[in-house]
Amino acid sequence: MEYSNWLEATHSAIDYGIIGILIMMSIVSLWLFIERLMAYGAVKVEEYQTKEELELDLGDHVSTIATIGSNAPYVGLLGTVLGIMVTFYSLGDAGAVDPKKIMTGLALALKATAMGLVVAIPSIIFYNILLRKMERIVTMWEISNKK
Repeated sequence: MEYSNWLEATHSAIDYGIIGILIMMSIVSLWLFIERLMAYGAVKVEEYQTKEELELDLGDHVSTIATIGSNAPYVGLLGTVLGIMVTFYSLGDAGAVDPKKIMTGLALALKATAMGLVVAIPSIIFYNILLRKMERIVTMWEISNKK
């Protein structure tokens, strides 16, 4: 395999692998957010005997969204580090410094970090929205059980 083809193949593998994982994380986060919103809309607080039972039902999958939000930047950073390593390795192996190849390799590597942030920011927003909705539902249960 020719050197430039090897470099492109390696960058593509990192790019598709990391970006693929991040896209999957994004889909899971959005899916769980929508599922939780639908579940919260169907909650009838009067059907719960204890606050703990209500909290258990409300908390399903919320920690998964938080986990995705907190780890997506690290997945993106992993892609960046791997991309930079491949770029520098390939430059050292070639023995020649071509600024165009360096800039292209670094730009591709930084794309992974950007994608990690694109996944993390909405996931954390989803988590905070769900957390507030959970608090409101639990408060409604507390109000209805004071009577």
